[in-house]
Amino acid sequence: MRGTGYQYRPYTGQDMSNPYEYAEANQNRFLDEYQELLRIRTISTQPQHAKDVARAAEWLQAMMLKIGMSRADVILMPEGRCPLVLGEWDGAGADAPTVLIYCHYDVQPAAIADGWHTEPFEPTIKGDRLYCRGAVDSKLHVMANLKAVESWLASDEKPKVNIKVVLEGEEESGSENINAFIASEPERLAADIAVISDGAILAPDQPSLTYGLRGIAALELHVRAPISDLHSGHWGGSVHNPIQALCEIIAQLHDENGTVTVPGFYDDVAAVTAQDRALLERVEPYLQAEWDDVVSAPAVWGEPEYILPERLGARPTLEINGIQGGYAGAGMKTVLPASAFAKITCRLVPQQEPARVLNCLAETIQDIAPETVTVEVRPSEPGAEAVLLDIDGLAMAAAAQAYRQAWGVDPVYERSGGSVPICVECAKVAREVVIMSYGLKSGRAHGPNENIYLANFYKGIQAMITFIDVVGEGRG
Repeated sequence: MRGTGYQYRPYTGQDMSNPYEYAEANQNRFLDEYQELLRIRTISTQPQHAKDVARAAEWLQAMMLKIGMSRADVILMPEGRCPLVLGEWDGAGADAPTVLIYCHYDVQPAAIADGWHTEPFEPTIKGDRLYCRGAVDSKLHVMANLKAVESWLASDEKPKVNIKVVLEGEEESGSENINAFIASEPERLAADIAVISDGAILAPDQPSLTYGLRGIAALELHVRAPISDLHSGHWGGSVHNPIQALCEIIAQLHDENGTVTVPGFYDDVAAVTAQDRALLERVEPYLQAEWDDVVSAPAVWGEPEYILPERLGARPTLEINGIQGGYAGAGMKTVLPASAFAKITCRLVPQQEPARVLNCLAETIQDIAPETVTVEVRPSEPGAEAVLLDIDGLAMAAAAQAYRQAWGVDPVYERSGGSVPICVECAKVAREVVIMSYGLKSGRAHGPNENIYLANFYKGIQAMITFIDVVGEGRG
């Protein structure tokens, strides 16, 4: 196998005996097909685009069959939900390991009015970047991985692993149906290694491997006092204002350093190990630079005994996501509001159970709520557990070698503050799980002017070619 990274240049050689040569020879066509998929408005959150999502599913099914997969199915979900696309290649034989690759092909809404400089669903290349909705989240991963599989199946060499590719059409709108599909038909996605291809690496020249993801638990806190909105002049001073009471409650959920004060909140939290800190210290300069650029707050805040990467990925949090109540329109309205509510989410770390954390929080709120108001706690999401992946397993070693091949440098390891619930589900059908990302956080996923470096598309293809090679050889 060739050891050099992709060069963004026309192919001039004739040898396509291995997948690297094939991918290089076809990179212009690969880019055209990537742009063709980007033009389909796969907005799963908007019912008016259901036909677009269905059309993309059929397009992807046809692509899988065209590149040589043994089977490809569009798996319909309950009415009103978006389909899965599942492709399989079993040419390595029954005794060979199986690699499952997961990506999602749906995207967030986008419109020029949001601040786009170009038409959101018309791929536009400017310099070394391509701009389009879905460019990084996550059609980059869909097409890079499909093109890597194609490169293997079309070359003289064939992979020594069986391959499954599952593409989800509603990751941006809940993923409830892929979870149900895994629960009802686990054998369809059974694998030795599952690759979750989503998210981002640290920098254009520095790939990173995420080995930890935080879980999530969410609730709404509703506070009421008077039976209806009142005249603040007539009744103010005799009624505990629900907005004030709400603020008094949530102000007691942290201390001055950001530590959560809810009894039991930290009982099951796994300690940050010496290995964790050694790995995360290598990430700290990148995250600090990104924090300075993206957050740009007056100063970093949080638990002082933990470094920034630990606060962002290895420690649990309790965040107040929004508060609503009373009058906030133009001009004055001297109202004493009847109610107020807040949305609260907790990012969780390994060993924390979402239901237990929500129970601790609900009990604390009831305990500290003043008797002058009534409170109601409503769990708003099913929640998801945190994930901690095996750094020393074959999957992670193969991913590290894949990044080394494509980017020419060793990856660093990070624990992400976000949540990817599909990781928990894939762990039910695969012995090992690894996360492989090719885009950048600066690619503005979900925002206007979403973009990728074109080089990342080609490097992603090469990374997955190498990953399949390394797993097939059983080395890492």
